[in-house]
Amino acid sequence: MAVAMAGLTGVLAQVRIPLEWSPIPITGQTLAVLLAGVLLGRRWGGASMAIYAVLGIAGVPWFNGLTSGLGATGGYLIGYILAALFIGYFTDKYVKSRYFISMLGLMLFSSIVIVYVPGVIWLAFWMKYAVGTAVSFSALMAMGVYPFIVGAVLKSITAASIVKVITPKKDYTGNSL
Repeated sequence: MAVAMAGLTGVLAQVRIPLEWSPIPITGQTLAVLLAGVLLGRRWGGASMAIYAVLGIAGVPWFNGLTSGLGATGGYLIGYILAALFIGYFTDKYVKSRYFISMLGLMLFSSIVIVYVPGVIWLAFWMKYAVGTAVSFSALMAMGVYPFIVGAVLKSITAASIVKVITPKKDYTGNSL
């Protein structure tokens, strides 16, 4: 299942909208990342995103635009692993987190903070050392955060809606709220 979720992430990476002012395109990957933590839990959700990142860096062409290797999006890959671990932790530990509002809050935090912070840090590093251009904080935000906020909200709502329908509202001992 972890390999299948990594594969789904690769498929959703191909749903992309390039941005002329940014080396980072808008993609569907985050939807798979959010679902990985819920569907597979902390360990296997995180493992699925690690599989996705490691195989893509090693040469499997399943990053956006059927690319591979470590480029401008390297920090987002780290964020994907962390986000799946974070969401999986809450899904595994707290039954109440599986409800729509709780899950939406966790997913919004994951997709906007946990994914974007390492993404922007890496983007700054990549711009300075790979491209040779140091950019300001506001330019980094314009390239790596602002264009993605609406999509992150929409993907979080979609993922939380899917979770509402498919996850049990009882813990593994059969106890509910």
